[in-house]
Amino acid sequence: MQRLKGLWKKEVLQIIRDPSTLLITVFLPLLLLFLYGYGVSLDINHLRVALVLEDTAPDAIRFAESLTNSTYFDVKVVRDRREIERDLLKGDIRGFVVVPSYFSEFRERKSTLAPIQVIADGSEPNTANFVINYTQGAFQNFLTESFIQRDLTSRPLVQIEPRYWYNEQLESRFFLLSGSLAIIMTLIGTLLTGLVVAREWERGTMEALLSTAVTPLELLLGKMVPYFVLGMVSMVICIFISLFVFHLPLRGSFFLLCGVSAIFLLCALSIGLFVSTFAKNQIIASQIALIVGFLPAYILSGFLFEILSMPPPIRLLTYLMPARYFVQALQTLFLVGNVPELILKNSLFMLFFGLLFFSLTLVSTKKRL
Repeated sequence: MQRLKGLWKKEVLQIIRDPSTLLITVFLPLLLLFLYGYGVSLDINHLRVALVLEDTAPDAIRFAESLTNSTYFDVKVVRDRREIERDLLKGDIRGFVVVPSYFSEFRERKSTLAPIQVIADGSEPNTANFVINYTQGAFQNFLTESFIQRDLTSRPLVQIEPRYWYNEQLESRFFLLSGSLAIIMTLIGTLLTGLVVAREWERGTMEALLSTAVTPLELLLGKMVPYFVLGMVSMVICIFISLFVFHLPLRGSFFLLCGVSAIFLLCALSIGLFVSTFAKNQIIASQIALIVGFLPAYILSGFLFEILSMPPPIRLLTYLMPARYFVQALQTLFLVGNVPELILKNSLFMLFFGLLFFSLTLVSTKKRL
């Protein structure tokens, strides 16, 4: 313990005197959190589309109002499709809706012709699907309102009110913010220990440290514990900003959230220490940390890309990503609540990977140059 206290005191002094460490643990998490909170969204609002209004009858005007009054669309109304084909080609609009000249008569005529035409920019498939689905929804609402106005007394009315569990408003920001904490902690953990050890090799202080009576285990614990405390402080700051600035709901236990975060942070710090055994240069260490920690966590954790939609070989690869289990635990605690079987399972997997990387680092650490 005497040697460990000396190592911890040394690391604390190094943290205080090195502003880059504080930048990694305070500025970088806040920057990423605000970017994910304000800059990344899977919700489509104010989508730029055009409406070609070839029919000016009252029915057509009511349907046009259902589009123009929607928060999903910013609508440019024209009378001829040739006026907006150039806009679609340039990408100024993402699609257009044609209300044909027979629109107000299609029900009376019982025509097989489509009542509206939707043309979307297929170069962005997701956005094109949004244009089509939102237009279909607006058209169904228009039909429902027309039915109510015309035949209110003769038929029973059934109103469908869908209810969604765990994220009632379908806010993608809640889904992204809860998962982004895993990405932030992965980046912080791998960078902290990876860069710090590489920095000591660059400055020549590692040789002096190896010449002492410090054992490899004491050396690793001396590096890990101070940065674990620093990382937990950073995590708590991110949690409070998510709760009080972005209004992310926390339906589970705060202390359980901190416990799960501590297990994952130990895993991330162990990965950073493992990286440091191969890289004795800060630039190389940062590149390896990004490749080994950040990129796999970003792509294969389920944070942004649905795991079930991935090919089977890639889906199997995600089980080797500790961030996958942390993302699941975070989304459960924030959006669902305390689900013991899920939290325990994910925590055990994270603990296994943390012990695995720590053991590999301990075996690879030699007290010789």
